[in-house]
Amino acid sequence: MDVLTAARMQMAFSLGFHIIFACIGMTMPFFMAFAEWKWLRTKQQVYKDLAKAWSKGVAIFFAVGAVSGTMLSFELGLLWPGFMEHAGGIIGMPFSWEGTAFFVEAIALGLFLYGWDKLDKWVHWVSGIIVGCSGLASGILVVAANGWMNSPTGFDYIDGEFTNIDPLAAMFNDAWFSQALHMTLASFVATGFAVAGLHGFLLLKDKKNVFHQKAFIISMTFASIFAILVPISGDLAAKDVAERQPAKLAAMEAHFHTEKGASLIIGGIPDEENETISYAIHIPKGLSFLAHGDFNAEVIGLDQIPKENRPPVAIVHYAFQIMVGIGTLLMITGIIFFFFLWKKKNKLLNDRFLKWLVLCTPLGFIAIEAGWTVTEVGRQPWIIYEVMRTKDAVTPMPGIQFSFYMTLFIYCFLSLVLIWIMNRQIKAVPKNYPSATAHLKTQKN
Repeated sequence: MDVLTAARMQMAFSLGFHIIFACIGMTMPFFMAFAEWKWLRTKQQVYKDLAKAWSKGVAIFFAVGAVSGTMLSFELGLLWPGFMEHAGGIIGMPFSWEGTAFFVEAIALGLFLYGWDKLDKWVHWVSGIIVGCSGLASGILVVAANGWMNSPTGFDYIDGEFTNIDPLAAMFNDAWFSQALHMTLASFVATGFAVAGLHGFLLLKDKKNVFHQKAFIISMTFASIFAILVPISGDLAAKDVAERQPAKLAAMEAHFHTEKGASLIIGGIPDEENETISYAIHIPKGLSFLAHGDFNAEVIGLDQIPKENRPPVAIVHYAFQIMVGIGTLLMITGIIFFFFLWKKKNKLLNDRFLKWLVLCTPLGFIAIEAGWTVTEVGRQPWIIYEVMRTKDAVTPMPGIQFSFYMTLFIYCFLSLVLIWIMNRQIKAVPKNYPSATAHLKTQKN
């Protein structure tokens, strides 16, 4: 394994691991805050218990995410010194603000965890909202920095030097909004379906457990709302990519030949050598309309992109198909959930529906991993789009392969620790909430 491959693999594993915690940190606090709000409004003890239980999960994921995020910050300098030498002063602002948001989140989470019965009830609830807002801001700021890599602005590049730097313009680049919006909505979907799937699994064992019933309804409501909204943000992101990164769009669709009225391709096996795709479903003029809002618009194909500037088509295409396929599946599931909630409430706890949601538990995060693959691999061979190649930014330090193996070991260890802790937390739920009917009583704190 050469240095470039090892650096890429390490960064891929690190980002793939950390992104799950980032998504949970951006969204799960709103679940616990909503549960507490329900308790404040209804005085049903089950909602307070639920908020406390979810807050413990937030704290666990926050701690592990802090470790993986810290490792990522070191890896940027260790693996990509050529990138950081120039980009550090340009996109340092969102990273510094992200650090501030992280510390605000930590303080607010401490207040939420240890402030029960010590703070005013509504002040305590506000601390939970702050946890969510600061976590959301933290994720958006990191995505803004990544957006700059896809749409570099806020500087002049003259004779290999970055001059006239404007950090604010760099942070609010052309890609940040569409990427941040899509990532935020997808995070709610992934977290919501994961939480609903977990409680759905526990409901299969005990359907009368009101704790799991309430948790299931809240998490599925969040998941379903955002699953229906995600295609809108996805459309905005795709149009933005079509405008700024035609090579990425062409790779996403395995669109090898420039044409007007280009077909939308679903599925298929791309052949990069012969520039063809087999076994695909073609929707006439669909790609032209989705990319440019015009059925007859011209869509640039890979034939207009020099081969040395093309991303790996097969990886990007398959990842894009996985993301869209799962997103569509979860959107349909969300619509079915709302239909049941509105018309067929007795179907919500139907064994078949619960089993289906258990199967959906990891799908949102798989879609996020696939979408992140599209974003990062689709930008290749550039680390800063059309400014700096990835191979020119990698460290010259030999033996980086050992760093990759060490990182892999640490993440595997963290995963095992996380599974063990979460398993203990989940097993504690039946002990803490043995009686379903006890939580139906209205209680005053």
